[in-house]
Amino acid sequence: MTEGTLRRVVDLLTRSARLKHLPRTGWLLRGVEAPESIAAHSHGVALIVLILLDLVDEPLDRGRALAMAVLHDLPEAVMGDMPAPASRYLPAGAKQAAEASILRELVEGTRSAERWEETWREYAAAETAEAKLVHDADQLDKFLQVLIYHRSGHRDVAEFWSLMDAHPWSCRASRELLSAIHDRAAVC
Repeated sequence: MTEGTLRRVVDLLTRSARLKHLPRTGWLLRGVEAPESIAAHSHGVALIVLILLDLVDEPLDRGRALAMAVLHDLPEAVMGDMPAPASRYLPAGAKQAAEASILRELVEGTRSAERWEETWREYAAAETAEAKLVHDADQLDKFLQVLIYHRSGHRDVAEFWSLMDAHPWSCRASRELLSAIHDRAAVC
């Protein structure tokens, strides 16, 4: 690699490291002190993707699905975690366009730039089986956090359970895992 490419990679890694410290805003808004970071969420999504890949009936591209899971919130290293209620006040497509622009800037000058942008666009479009699975995992990680925070006494997060049917779950395994998570909350 050239010195310029190495500098861009280090810049990318340094800027993306912010995800380790940026909190998930939705939890802050519901009174959760010291909520999970965006990076912790992305790790949870990747782990759930690994689990779902072994549970789905159709063979999926593991590498693409995992790459999407790792990259899906990378633009938030610059933009931060915008809660869904705030996103509704933006023009249609504005948040996604901003995220695409940020991702392009973050990966510019690296050997991975084109491939990572294509992977992120595939995730954002949510049309392939892999992208749909990662979207399921993103939602499942949210509901897992609802369970965890609810168990630790944060009753304000219970409102999230009403959103379970709002997501177009892509496979039976995702719905079954969601049901198992919700069942655990019922015994709290």
